[in-house]
Amino acid sequence: MTTAHVAPVRTERAPARVRLRPTMSSDLEYVLSLERDPVNLPFITPWERTQHEAAIRFPDFRHFIVEGGEALEAVGFLILIGCRSPHQSLELKRLVVQDKGQGYGRAAVRVAKKIAFDDLGAHRFWLDVRTHNARARGLYETEGFVHEGLLRECVRGAGGFDSLVVMSQLRSEFADRRALGLELRA
Repeated sequence: MTTAHVAPVRTERAPARVRLRPTMSSDLEYVLSLERDPVNLPFITPWERTQHEAAIRFPDFRHFIVEGGEALEAVGFLILIGCRSPHQSLELKRLVVQDKGQGYGRAAVRVAKKIAFDDLGAHRFWLDVRTHNARARGLYETEGFVHEGLLRECVRGAGGFDSLVVMSQLRSEFADRRALGLELRA
């Protein structure tokens, strides 16, 4: 199992910490509550409990609880898929943060990139994001993800069909950002 990683986060109030720890079955009610939250529903396609249970057990997945703040309490969750991919292409399947605007999402993305490239040996780390999720797209862009393309009207949303933007970061791009001090150290 991947060990917990910690990233410092700067907010206007006080420096906070973020840590990813493996999700346990006892965490699933929290995970499901975040997915069902009306604030998050326009941006994700919720999973059934059995899908999360499988993601916790299946070796190709890493399912994490994002812990943050001084007390390192649960502030969200994150799922990686493709951890055993022979193509070394790893997907950031889902990132949901409870309290937006606190820096937890950015810190979780940085820790996820470190896990993807340093721990799991990814060559490519990719994700898709709904086109209307400008906040997340902006975060991923500033974290070095490159826009690769558009999957037009491929997921059903509340108001019809939504399109997805596919974004990725390559190991060489991550290394360049690390050399500039923009990524967590190995």
